[in-house]
Amino acid sequence: MANEPSVTIKQLEQSIEALESRNAFQDDVIEQLNHELTIHQEEITNLKIQLKLIATRLKESQPQSTDKQEIEPPPPHY
Repeated sequence: MANEPSVTIKQLEQSIEALESRNAFQDDVIEQLNHELTIHQEEITNLKIQLKLIATRLKESQPQSTDKQEIEPPPPHY
């Protein structure tokens, strides 16, 4: 019975070491994911800016319609 407590302590130490190792690995993965998320957020922000710029340029490039064209119905087709 003298061996049982030492075996239990060794098992606990191994379990703690395994948990610490997993925790360190998970911390590293979380840090990597956080870095990637930051990069993607910056890219999304840049894409939104570019999309607004394109929309503005598209609106500016289209000819302005006159009120007369909006009121007049299209000609009939025979």
